[in-house]
Amino acid sequence: MRARYMLGINNCFAVKRFVKPEEWMKIVREVLELDIVQFSLDLLDPLLYSRSGRYEAYKVRANSEEYEVKIDTCFTGLAAYSFNLLGHPDPYVRADGLEWHLKAIELTTIMGARGYGGHISALTMQDYEDRNRRKKMLERVIEGVKVLRRKSEEEGHEFLLWEPMPIAREPPHTIKEAEEILERANEGRGVPLKYCVDLGHTCAKDVRRREDRDPYEWLRRLARDIPVLHVQQTDGKGDRHWPFTEKYNRRGIIKPEKVLEALDEGGSKGTVLVFEIIHAFEESEKRVVDDLEKTVRYWKEYL
Repeated sequence: MRARYMLGINNCFAVKRFVKPEEWMKIVREVLELDIVQFSLDLLDPLLYSRSGRYEAYKVRANSEEYEVKIDTCFTGLAAYSFNLLGHPDPYVRADGLEWHLKAIELTTIMGARGYGGHISALTMQDYEDRNRRKKMLERVIEGVKVLRRKSEEEGHEFLLWEPMPIAREPPHTIKEAEEILERANEGRGVPLKYCVDLGHTCAKDVRRREDRDPYEWLRRLARDIPVLHVQQTDGKGDRHWPFTEKYNRRGIIKPEKVLEALDEGGSKGTVLVFEIIHAFEESEKRVVDDLEKTVRYWKEYL
């Protein structure tokens, strides 16, 4: 029997365009006809807006009830992806990275979401190229993740999400590494660590095994630990975040039926398929919404 698959959307499309909760929720509910959202913290930085953050989070929750939109998870965005966070070499800055994540977990609770996650860490070139230093830094990252798992448990969440990246300095980078980190980071008390795999992140140039450049193999191997999946159209050569429109579907390698088949083969227990479509900031708002509408319509044919 097929697991339950649901469509949702990361509201990164609203960044700097539709910042009021009622604005982007209206688009999600009435235009896209979706009711599941992954909240991008590009819309509400946990530290930058520390004074108003809780107030804004309560507004999101209130509007979600009004529009009948479920905030399913909260996720790091493009801004946080620019930081090393738990992988910073300076312990003081690394502590700030941990604090960023801890505050994000608290906002996740206020919004009524079941879990938080995203970009966890990035190592510097110097740390990565030194094998001993790389090993030590990864151990520190994993220890930080264990702190986040315990915090998530205290907040009543279901899981903590870690997003594999297409850069070796941002582990997990390969399927094998993902499997190893999952085992190590899940030691001790806390919510289970899970993955939010991104279909466009299997574009790394430095991997040795062909399987690591195959998005469907990632799903087959890790499906049981992927409660949330980032869905984008891509050509497999870069992290494109293209919409599923006729233009990009001709160039893209992501096929809905193959995604669902791979999840089934991997023994998925149920996955929320979250559209993470990222347009250039210069793109018109009309084009953004039109592309999202076409994307949702395309995928609904397969579910």
